[in-house]
Amino acid sequence: MIQQSTLKKLSEVLGLSISTVSRALKDHPDISEKTKTKVKELAVAMEYEPNSYAVQLRTKHNNVLGILVPTINNFFYDSFIAAVEDEARLHGYSVLIMQSMDKLQIESSNLNLFRKNMVAGLFVSISIETEDPTPFIKLNELKTPVIFFDRVPETDACNKVCLADAETGRVAAEAIIRKGKNNVLALFGHPHLSITKKRLAAFKETMNRLAPDTKVRYAFPEQADASRLELLAALEHDKPDTVFCMGDLILIGVMNVIHEKKLRVPQDISVISVSNGFLPGLYDPKITHVETNGYKLGKKAFAQMLGCLQGNTTVEEVFIESALVEGGSI
Repeated sequence: MIQQSTLKKLSEVLGLSISTVSRALKDHPDISEKTKTKVKELAVAMEYEPNSYAVQLRTKHNNVLGILVPTINNFFYDSFIAAVEDEARLHGYSVLIMQSMDKLQIESSNLNLFRKNMVAGLFVSISIETEDPTPFIKLNELKTPVIFFDRVPETDACNKVCLADAETGRVAAEAIIRKGKNNVLALFGHPHLSITKKRLAAFKETMNRLAPDTKVRYAFPEQADASRLELLAALEHDKPDTVFCMGDLILIGVMNVIHEKKLRVPQDISVISVSNGFLPGLYDPKITHVETNGYKLGKKAFAQMLGCLQGNTTVEEVFIESALVEGGSI
């Protein structure tokens, strides 16, 4: 392997000081055009490349953007990452992706790695265990923009790009009521998260206001296995006519039980979900869902990040509207 050329080697061959060579490569006005040409021609011949780490140390800047998600094994986050990568490439940035696995300790370690790598900006969907966003806000105060998305802190002192979570809960409840369903099992995500609180509150308020006699049972299974057990228990005692799933992982668990029990959708049981849109299309009939588009969210988040990188200091919360996508499941 050919050893990478360095400033020192260039200076030795040319008989110039390292500082003169460095300034010539940067087109410094104090260096003559003749010297600049000579230095640049030799740099090309010797395949010289600047030490990117040294540049980072000197400028405190990088062209890498960080993305921290609970897990990449999720269609919503996968599409969000794809959107950010598409935009980053167009604007000369690359992307570093890490997972918290919904553990505060891992999230904190990853944050330190992002800081040590001097990322230009950071996109964060917080873990279930995160209660204090201060470490992220401090990073923002050090001129490294932080954009929270999807799972966001409840504080107003930070930039957020969110789905219209309250609207999502309302739209789902209205769809259930329009179909005349009166025995609903509603499966939500972790109760600690703001995204769950907003969807649950709007869902409850809409059901109570428009159909106060409807029987609704609430559960909080974050993962597919938990939702599977919740539905199995419900089927044993008081079979619901409809299951509402707050996310794709919950939907997977629910559909597993439906297939195991050979239940027909929607004849035996109806299903409605909140989804990025990919999973509902894999079932027959397709699952009616409130679409939460990760790709659109990624585009919005990058636009907000770009504004921050260009000097915009306004703190704002941006929303992506929800929309009901009809399938044949309810």
